[in-house]
Amino acid sequence: MQKKLTITVDEEVYNGLHKNIGPRKISRFIQELVRPHVVRPSYGSAYAEMAKDKNRENEALEWAEMTFKDMDHETM
Repeated sequence: MQKKLTITVDEEVYNGLHKNIGPRKISRFIQELVRPHVVRPSYGSAYAEMAKDKNRENEALEWAEMTFKDMDHETM
């Protein structure tokens, strides 16, 4: 769901946004800039979603097993 927000900016910023971003694209531009600073990702649900991908999980397991095998040959 989207919410409307009214903000006040300097005239120079306003003109720059219209000129460089375009009048119909300013909201999206600002949202993409601000989002990483105010919305924290849910790593738990992201990991759960990734775990559903069986091909990816098999590739990750294969990679991990190969890494362990490589470590068997390391000398200390």
